Amino acid sequence: MKLIGKILKKIVLSVFILYGYNLIATSFNQVVPINFITVGSVAFLGVPALFALILLRVFIF
Repeated sequence: MKLIGKILKKIVLSVFILYGYNLIATSFNQVVPINFITVGSVAFLGVPALFALILLRVFIF
């Protein structure tokens, strides 16, 4: 039961982190979509995954 709680906590926190970044990044036109892949990667890898997603967004698009 504690494991499920930790996983849900990480998922909710990663959604808030992505949403907060998107609020700031809308003025720069660099929004990272909030979907299962981005939420899962940020929940599993943390903030470095967010930086990697931002770099992928900048260099590819």
